[in-house]
Amino acid sequence: MKKISINRPGSYDKLDIQSIEIAPPASDEILIESRAIGVNFADCCIRMGVYASAKKYVGWPITPGFEVAGIVQEVGSNIQSFSPGQKVIALTRFGGYATHLTVPENQVFPLPKNWDFLQGAAFPTIFLTAYYALFELAHPHPKQTILVHSAAGGVGSALVQLGQLAGCHVIGVVGSSHKVNETKADFVIDKSKHNLWKLVEKICSNGCDVILDANGVATLSDSYRHLSPGGKLVVYGFHSMLSKSRGTPNWLKVFWDYLRTPRFHPLNMTSDNHSVLAFNLSFLFDQNERLQIAMNELIGWVQDEKITPPSITEIPFDNVADAHRLLESGQSTGKIVLVT
Repeated sequence: MKKISINRPGSYDKLDIQSIEIAPPASDEILIESRAIGVNFADCCIRMGVYASAKKYVGWPITPGFEVAGIVQEVGSNIQSFSPGQKVIALTRFGGYATHLTVPENQVFPLPKNWDFLQGAAFPTIFLTAYYALFELAHPHPKQTILVHSAAGGVGSALVQLGQLAGCHVIGVVGSSHKVNETKADFVIDKSKHNLWKLVEKICSNGCDVILDANGVATLSDSYRHLSPGGKLVVYGFHSMLSKSRGTPNWLKVFWDYLRTPRFHPLNMTSDNHSVLAFNLSFLFDQNERLQIAMNELIGWVQDEKITPPSITEIPFDNVADAHRLLESGQSTGKIVLVT
């Protein structure tokens, strides 16, 4: 088998392809031959050495990756619900960049009917992130207005779909014109051509009920200011702190952006009548029952054709550096998937 190993933080050259022996599954594990592997911005942060949960749970060396789709090769002695040859999706807390991997049974789900492996690998992380942001934290009500930053990306496109499923009016924000047609929001703002916040004020004179922001300092202050009374800002990333296509952090920029990141004081939040919520999905794997409930509901919506996977860009497993480079460029849409 092959896996991607990162021995120390750095640029794309730190993504080392290694050949190792396949370990048999433990009694409660499933051995999966992966056919497709989802790529997330968090994987880039892991490679750079700036991902807190990677340091907490693994350290160095580390194999990134949170999701795969493939075929069950072998099951542990206690496994009843899966069998060899079955097509599955699996969640992983790291370790997903591998041609074969063992995964606990409670993190494995049947691949939805009529889906291929690419769709399966493109689905779990972005939709679980979107699900948690909206339904665990924001709790939107029908007819409310939701604004989604980076709406053409993986999580952004999932947020748009789930927001519409909740009966909300969804505004999608994109950073360049080629992403407009990729965005299925009710109203799309191309901030490369328009003044974002003036247009938001025109659309939502009373502010947005929910704003979902993974940009960081670039938009956080304005996102907070453009909430409606009782509005909620949900933060799930700080992408603008990392320079595009650089491969390694510009630490001067990171430090400067850290200093400029808004601090939300409880007294001001009370008088503003605004809420700020934040999370990182990788810290929630210990709450597996919640993740299982969310995944089962999401898969149910897939089978009912209420949600669909994003557009997908395929990249060969051995070209993993190209996948990271493309994702960091900010030019990709939908989801990038490694094909083994």
